[in-house]
Amino acid sequence: MRLTIPHYVRAHAITVAILCGLGPQTVQAAGPDEVHRQMDHIETAGGDSGFGFSNGSVIVAPVPFSNPTIGSGLALGAGYLFKIDPGSKTSVIGLGAMRSDNGSQAAGLMTNLAFDNNRWLLNLFAGKADVRYDLYTSLGPIPIHQDGQLARFNLAYGVTEDLSFGGVIRYLNTSIAVDGTSFPSLPPQYSPDLNLEIITAGFSADWDRRDNSDYPTDGSRLTAEATRSFFVDTGRASYDKANIKYDTYRPLAADSTLAFRGVFCAATDETPFFDQCSIGATDNMRGFNSTQFLDLRSTSFQAEYRRRFGPRWGAVAFGGIGWTGAKLSEFGDGGSHSAIGLGARYRVSKKFPIDFSVDISHSNLGDDQIYIYVGQRF
Repeated sequence: MRLTIPHYVRAHAITVAILCGLGPQTVQAAGPDEVHRQMDHIETAGGDSGFGFSNGSVIVAPVPFSNPTIGSGLALGAGYLFKIDPGSKTSVIGLGAMRSDNGSQAAGLMTNLAFDNNRWLLNLFAGKADVRYDLYTSLGPIPIHQDGQLARFNLAYGVTEDLSFGGVIRYLNTSIAVDGTSFPSLPPQYSPDLNLEIITAGFSADWDRRDNSDYPTDGSRLTAEATRSFFVDTGRASYDKANIKYDTYRPLAADSTLAFRGVFCAATDETPFFDQCSIGATDNMRGFNSTQFLDLRSTSFQAEYRRRFGPRWGAVAFGGIGWTGAKLSEFGDGGSHSAIGLGARYRVSKKFPIDFSVDISHSNLGDDQIYIYVGQRF
């Protein structure tokens, strides 16, 4: 049975999970997420060595990253990999840490277990972080720092080879303050979001028909998640959030592929700003700081042309456009947000299609951004 780890499990592996909920685009540091992905593949390559906890192995992987929200830095992941039974994917017990040049840092512990021939996938995570980023407000960008603790539990069940359903529970305790003396405080509309304790529960679905989870060249993937979050020790009403992502891939030749992504996100009125829909965070779109365009609704479309130049080198050309608004009818009020760019790829594994990626984007606002990470954006 082929069952890849669902998006909502992979998205919180190692230190990326710490940053979920601590600022929109911090979750897209990208590099730390790939630490777990590389661990998974390295062990899979040696999967004939047996199963059971005692037949596992240890691996350590440093991963550099760069993005416009938290800057450049290094993530370090270490894990113990093993197979619970012969027919299941590799399970991981790992820990990770990251630090960026703007002072953001995080550390955490995670466990990903696959058993019963991949029918069940279980993920546990606990970590803490102190993240620094600019929040775009009516007064302009305000530097803030956000710290907190996060715990997350996921359980997914594979109904078929391609289709799985799961549930998620998340606990987040976070505080936010202005970083520096340039601004005395945040605008009043952000005051309710400065110190929060939140419990989230929800459901996910993943229909994955791609030919490869790391470098797909054919097929499609549809993921959806819907959650309800509750504030602890306050009279504030709960909030709901849902998003749908659709990726599709079309081969043009043996060495080139067209990739497309469409995303829609919706949240209700009580959603804290750091959990709202975002161009750049919700959709992984390049070109913008993820706190530039936050709102209760967002949608975007992206396309990427991928070309290989031999076994090691490759290149991409990409473009995307997105909209945000408090309601669907208000999508056009703030105008569209678009970006184009070019990227280079270097394959870091001879056995698996895992690339070290460097992208440069140019937005319709005239801003240029550099992204460094491992893997593909979608």
